[in-house]
Amino acid sequence: MPAPHSTVDQYLEHLEVERMVSPNTLDGYRRDLAALDAWSQAQSRDLPALGPEDIRAFVASEHRRGLSPKSLQRRLSAVRSFYRWLLKNGRIAASPAAAIRAPKAPRKLPQVLDPDEAKVLVEVPTDAPLGLRDRALLELFYSSGLRLSELCALRWRDLDLADGLVTVLGKGSKQRSVPVGSHARNALDAWRRETGAGNDAPVFPGRRGPITPRAVQLRLRQLAQRQGLFKRVHPHLLRHSFASHVLESSGDLRGVQELLGHADIATTQIYTHLDYQHLAKVYDAAHPRAKRRK
Repeated sequence: MPAPHSTVDQYLEHLEVERMVSPNTLDGYRRDLAALDAWSQAQSRDLPALGPEDIRAFVASEHRRGLSPKSLQRRLSAVRSFYRWLLKNGRIAASPAAAIRAPKAPRKLPQVLDPDEAKVLVEVPTDAPLGLRDRALLELFYSSGLRLSELCALRWRDLDLADGLVTVLGKGSKQRSVPVGSHARNALDAWRRETGAGNDAPVFPGRRGPITPRAVQLRLRQLAQRQGLFKRVHPHLLRHSFASHVLESSGDLRGVQELLGHADIATTQIYTHLDYQHLAKVYDAAHPRAKRRK
């Protein structure tokens, strides 16, 4: 008879099967909880028996090992989620991680492409090898602000090109529908005519099934260099650019939150800082009484 799963393995199985988190998210939780498990074993303690002082000691130990505040926050988030699951399933009486906070990380503003740079990037030549696919992929990324995992998982049945909508399954298995712009619709229509793909086929196929996130990352880097953009171009940069440009034009923070699929508007608010930076530059350059920055 096989040995029963450990508590952590049971939780990871819950994340994979019931919550259907992405493989990348699952790997992150596995690493973070493996670190806690190794620390608790070194203390000769079982995970369900740990108290708040133990979690605090674990965070301090990871900090001394050189983990950044951002990494500690992510690690502690996984630990909190694990103990919430134990509590919900009646395995502990209270979560030892509920009140523990990691050191605050300085918040870095995301880099974005300006509208002209975004236009240069997405308008790749369609007569090049895989040109129609690349144009469709870039146009959709920038048009709809999708996450990389959402784009890779797309099937043709998820797209309604007639009404200009794409339906995706985001974080926490939350479904949302996002508009698809006319340029992206035209590019996707041309790509589908070339492939002749059916409704259940991946929109962007790879060698075995849907294209992989790594393949998209590498392709974006190649295309950016080919188009003469020497910024560090990565998939999330297009999502950041989408959000920043929509907010700059509309001023509708709630609308941008819904388009991005953010559960908390605080996550979306970082784009207001980007918008302020843009306005500050315009002011400094244009106002006759502005204190111009060197």
